[in-house]
Amino acid sequence: MSDDLIVRKGERIPRRPLSDYSEADSFSHAIKRDGIRATLFEDTNQYGPLAMLLALLGVATVTGAIIKILSTVSFENWFW
Repeated sequence: MSDDLIVRKGERIPRRPLSDYSEADSFSHAIKRDGIRATLFEDTNQYGPLAMLLALLGVATVTGAIIKILSTVSFENWFW
């Protein structure tokens, strides 16, 4: 295991140390101050779950659009 994991008495699962966290006034303030990557993945403020939800919505929309475009294209004449 990594040296930075903490195992408390009576627990079997090690915990990682808490990251730096500070409250933000709004979602846009959180993105401007901490950046999208830190807000999404590093839990630097309270808007991490909302940012992850919006990222999931964006990825799902792009994936759905690609699948729809590919379903309308005919691949019959592409292979010999």
